[in-house]
Amino acid sequence: MTRRPLTVIGGGFAGLTAALFAAEAGAAVTLYEAHRSLGGRARTADGPYRTNDGPHALYNRGPQWSWLRQRGLLKPLARLPLQDAARLRFFHRGTLHPVPPLGMLRLRRHRDAPVDQDFVTWARTRADETTVRAAANYVGVATFHHDPGSLSAAFVQERLRRTTNLPPEAHYVAGGWGRLIDRMATRARDLGVRIETGARVDALPENTPVIVATHLESARALLGDDRLHWTGARTVLLDLALRTRRGDPFALSGLDFPGWIERFTGPDPGLAPPGEQLLQGQIGIAPDETRADGESRAERLLDAGFPHWRDRVTWRRASVATGRSGALDLPGTSWRDRPAIDRGNGVYLAGDQVAAPGVLAEVSFTSALEAVSLALNTGARRTPNAPMGQAR
Repeated sequence: MTRRPLTVIGGGFAGLTAALFAAEAGAAVTLYEAHRSLGGRARTADGPYRTNDGPHALYNRGPQWSWLRQRGLLKPLARLPLQDAARLRFFHRGTLHPVPPLGMLRLRRHRDAPVDQDFVTWARTRADETTVRAAANYVGVATFHHDPGSLSAAFVQERLRRTTNLPPEAHYVAGGWGRLIDRMATRARDLGVRIETGARVDALPENTPVIVATHLESARALLGDDRLHWTGARTVLLDLALRTRRGDPFALSGLDFPGWIERFTGPDPGLAPPGEQLLQGQIGIAPDETRADGESRAERLLDAGFPHWRDRVTWRRASVATGRSGALDLPGTSWRDRPAIDRGNGVYLAGDQVAAPGVLAEVSFTSALEAVSLALNTGARRTPNAPMGQAR
């Protein structure tokens, strides 16, 4: 039988997931990546500080966990030592605490959060103002947003539950997410996927279904479809290396404002040179704020949790990320209202800002599987100059 052709544009986590799934289904897959290396936002720097593009973790209750494990792609994982697991601290009312407000943990149990109301308004009927604000700001870890409380209550509540589950859902890929990407790429090539890097695509190929697995902004330009918009966050990403000091916390969670700083060398010491610790953090900033505003709030967390940190700095880098932390659902919207995966005429979207459920990278994964299922089951093929389909 002739293998059905399928094209994937974008070699990040979504694109490689789509390529693998399609190849397993018997498609003849070609993947194009504009950069010289694969990974997208899942790239890991070469070193000496092996940073991800912002804090990264895999949630073990997410749909991609078992999928990756079944294919032998999940391990090795970096194990967090017990002493570090107990060193999560919460910055609340200007000081650090070993546990969050108890009311915040009670608030997470509610399952009736509505889609059409913002989180703060809904939560005020169930908890006091201090607890509500602490819970909203805590969810900055899974939204990267400057004001999570203004988002849909249902959207925020799901993330509050997922990020406070015990035992914790978050796990870490040993060596950084780039290692996971390498394993996925090797598996894809073994299945016959043709991968071309440094190959920017300016026009859709003809006579083959196409999965566009890029940032939504890039997809908008490629498809010439101005409807491809969704709410995202502006975030200051901070990378920091410090000389090692015993007793440093594993992570700091901002409850007075959204912000998260994590010591990634806790579970994975090889991410930094011997004698140094690698910290990565994110601080949501408003549209009218600057990088300096975000760094200032990050320094408040560092001042509270890492004694004499300024004297211990060996390397520092900060940047502003716009719309690179996934979709954010405003009141009155859910994942179903985001840009549809099926764009019509054999074109499909995959990524973290499209119409698929999940938290953070789970959206990319779920949308990639759905895009492949639609592309191969419908048998849709690209035809020259055919109009694009309607977004739902």
